Amino acid sequence: MATIWAPITNGNLTSEDFRTVLTEYGITTSMSRRARCWDNACSETLFGSLKVERLHGQRFITRRHAKDEILAWLLWYNQSRLHSTLNYVSPMQFEKHRLADQAKQASP
Repeated sequence: MATIWAPITNGNLTSEDFRTVLTEYGITTSMSRRARCWDNACSETLFGSLKVERLHGQRFITRRHAKDEILAWLLWYNQSRLHSTLNYVSPMQFEKHRLADQAKQASP
């Protein structure tokens, strides 16, 4: 099972010694580089949208119900939701077009 370490604060947690120990234990670090605040921006936006658009105010009877709601939202988010940063297409449509463009460029 993979483990990822994502500290809330930096400081000593970013030291070379500390990162070496994490690596020795097979732990992958997930920390933004200095002055690179946008490293996690995409995932923070995704989870922020999930909380606001689907989970805010919800009370789930079971863990299964919560998982089903999250999965349904993620499917909608990737397949149907229009994204302004993707020129108002869904992520699936964007990837489909990108792969088609790559195939066109690769063929003689």
